Amino acid sequence: MELTETVGKILAYGACCDHCLGRFFGKRGHGLTNDERGRALRVARAVAENLPFEPFEGTCWVCGSFFDDVPAWAGRAAAAVEGIEYTTLLVGCRVPPLISESEEMVWSDLSLADPEPFKSEVNREVGKAVSALTGKDADFKKPDVVLLLDLAHDAVDVQISPLFFYGRYQKYERGIPQTHWDCRACQGAGCEKCNFSGKQYQDSVEELIGRPVIDLFCAGGAVLHGAGREDIDARMIGTGRPFILEVVAPKRRTADLASVEEAINRSAAGRVAVTLERWSERGEVETLKSTKAHKKYRILVEVEGALLADEFANALKTLKGVTIHQRTPERVAHRRADKVRERRVLDIEYAGEQDGRFLVEVLGEAGLYIKELVSGDKGRTHPSLAEILQRPAHVISLDVLHVGGTTEGE
Repeated sequence: MELTETVGKILAYGACCDHCLGRFFGKRGHGLTNDERGRALRVARAVAENLPFEPFEGTCWVCGSFFDDVPAWAGRAAAAVEGIEYTTLLVGCRVPPLISESEEMVWSDLSLADPEPFKSEVNREVGKAVSALTGKDADFKKPDVVLLLDLAHDAVDVQISPLFFYGRYQKYERGIPQTHWDCRACQGAGCEKCNFSGKQYQDSVEELIGRPVIDLFCAGGAVLHGAGREDIDARMIGTGRPFILEVVAPKRRTADLASVEEAINRSAAGRVAVTLERWSERGEVETLKSTKAHKKYRILVEVEGALLADEFANALKTLKGVTIHQRTPERVAHRRADKVRERRVLDIEYAGEQDGRFLVEVLGEAGLYIKELVSGDKGRTHPSLAEILQRPAHVISLDVLHVGGTTEGE
């Protein structure tokens, strides 16, 4: 089909603006806007078929003459990001179904091989106009803000990209979970049991770190991604646990991490402390959570009946280097698959006595359940310290001393 003949068939559908006409041939010609291409096609058809030139008038049946309103949309978008700190942006849009259906009908009817979608031209043309108004550059991979034009509702939705930073935290207070827990009774809605807070625990490591961060960055929230997690009754001391904090929808993006660290440590003093090392990004979160590494613990063990320190120390030695077979512990069976895991005790040492109990330091493979290594968990862990001693034994307190990556349990 000749080009000018195709143009005539497109114009036969109804009044079509130069933008839409040019876009139906969007991959032909170089250095032309769709608007320029569409006008050139009208001229070419008039010359080739010896017809009077008829410029576009009225309302485009395809786009509703959207492109007349590009300056207005750009102004609306620029106004939507006022008060937000950003360096780069990206414009996107939600296309009304009628526009998509109209252009796709023409593509199909005329077997057009090289059209450009309406969505692409809107994003490009409004994006250029917004950049001109704001002085900010477009970034197609990692923009600070995304401006989503809702054409059907004459609205602009602003999506602010999160920030990420990497560090290590220490938890000095037992009884604090790593992340926020909704109240079990009301599922976060608020009830008498949780004093209408919606929370099972009033604080978490995530919230203690996140509160000052939310204030500093004028953010919508903060999400902690940890390299594994310690039990609620365990402390995280020593070198601390690696984590990445995701700062959600920050209206402020620039800050000195040393100042952020100081603000967190001042706010959470005596409960949680952090050392912030560098800025991070979303891709590192998955790496952090999937990496497996050894962990070192200090535990206080109580054994029933009289037992000499030498007897206890000798029992520990029999566990050094041993592969432990652990069926999922009863205490976590409600949220983890019931299976048998094999994990090695890399090192285990007697570290003294405290209040008639025994101090032990353990270095274990990722995923070694330490409490069950001691108690045996009613035979679900084999071998165990209780099994070797042939008497009940259990962990009174547990401190994590070092974490190099994530683990499945403690």
